Amino acid sequence: MSGQAGGVDGIVWGISHPGGRAKNEDAFLILPLGDAYLLAVADGLGGHEGGELASKVAVELLRETFERGYTRGMGVERVKDLLLRAYEDAHRRMVEMSPGPGKMGTTLTSAFVRNGKGIIANTGDSRAYLVRGGEIAERTRDHSVVQELIERGVIREEEAREHPMRHVVTKALGVDFGIDSYVWELKAGDVLLLSTDGLHDYIDEGIIGKLVFESDPRTAAEALIGEALKVTKDNVTVVVFGEV
Repeated sequence: MSGQAGGVDGIVWGISHPGGRAKNEDAFLILPLGDAYLLAVADGLGGHEGGELASKVAVELLRETFERGYTRGMGVERVKDLLLRAYEDAHRRMVEMSPGPGKMGTTLTSAFVRNGKGIIANTGDSRAYLVRGGEIAERTRDHSVVQELIERGVIREEEAREHPMRHVVTKALGVDFGIDSYVWELKAGDVLLLSTDGLHDYIDEGIIGKLVFESDPRTAAEALIGEALKVTKDNVTVVVFGEV
């Protein structure tokens, strides 16, 4: 399988694949922190100059922020503050590097995992999922035009995949700043999945839950990418974290 892959066997694994495109504008992060893991996926905005660079800059700034600022046992609120700082710094960097307004941007979905708790931060339409018993128990909310149409009752969930504005985001680093945060309680056997839209825009959530639940993280990541490559035209990236 071409693309980039890596992680810790039996605990967490990530894969990024260009899919049907010549350039991969996705990036991912798996960072062990001693008593925790920091995970992330990012998707440089298609059609914007510097999308490939934007996603890489975002995950590297996230890495640097936690390598400098995180200490073992740090409280939940301080972890949230670190995540916010990393997102704000990445947004400013995008704006500074951009050749013009809205010309360089990226989604960024991250998960800090420690002691049965996941602290999630999200901007854009990449996602984090909590899979429990083979079903989706929690999911981040997309910052997208299609998500707003669903919430207003204009279109149904099943229509979103074919909607002509399905790739238009309403929030993204470097474009329009805004993040949502979540704290998820994790039980034994739960799996966290982070993905860019090359996966979840093409694969039903029922299939995603089944593939994630039935395997170790590496096998699950490979199965998800394999399933997506049958149908996706986009870059596709997944990070699967298990044994929580």
